[in-house]
Amino acid sequence: MKLAKFLSTIAVAAIFVAATRTKPAQAALLNYNFTVNATSGSKPGKYFGSFQYDNSDLANVGFEILRVDNGLKVQFNYLGTNYTEADDADFDSFPIVSFNDGQFLGLSYFVANQFAIDSDVDSLDIGGDRFYVIEQSINAIEVGTVSYTQVPEPSDASGTAIASMIGLWVQRKKKAIKVTA
Repeated sequence: MKLAKFLSTIAVAAIFVAATRTKPAQAALLNYNFTVNATSGSKPGKYFGSFQYDNSDLANVGFEILRVDNGLKVQFNYLGTNYTEADDADFDSFPIVSFNDGQFLGLSYFVANQFAIDSDVDSLDIGGDRFYVIEQSINAIEVGTVSYTQVPEPSDASGTAIASMIGLWVQRKKKAIKVTA
């Protein structure tokens, strides 16, 4: 019985530490996956990509953008071809990810004669959730949407998993003790 109380206390402490742990105020590489859902045009389908950036230059105030020189790396598989940030038509300045008051707005990524991801193809300086196909080198046609998912940091996911496992184990032990009593 004392062992069960002791383990229960440890489990509660572990869950508390995992839930209230503060993040250090240091730079982090953030990872996102994105899915393009092309619902119209000549090549409908789902296409997948990912990007990563270093958030150390964000002030989380007002409109901000991060570029390749902020560690932005992009990978996108479209129609069987893998594209990276180096394939952006204006690689010196793009692709970018944009934020407003620290809130992620989206990716802005343009590969000439292929596609664009943005909020508005006429204003490529604000990332967004629209997908355009570029036809005949000049016509951008909106054919779908882009959804983003932030990839959790491995330490957060593993800490939560360990705390959950300990909690389940303690519950199981408590039930076993009640059945035998």
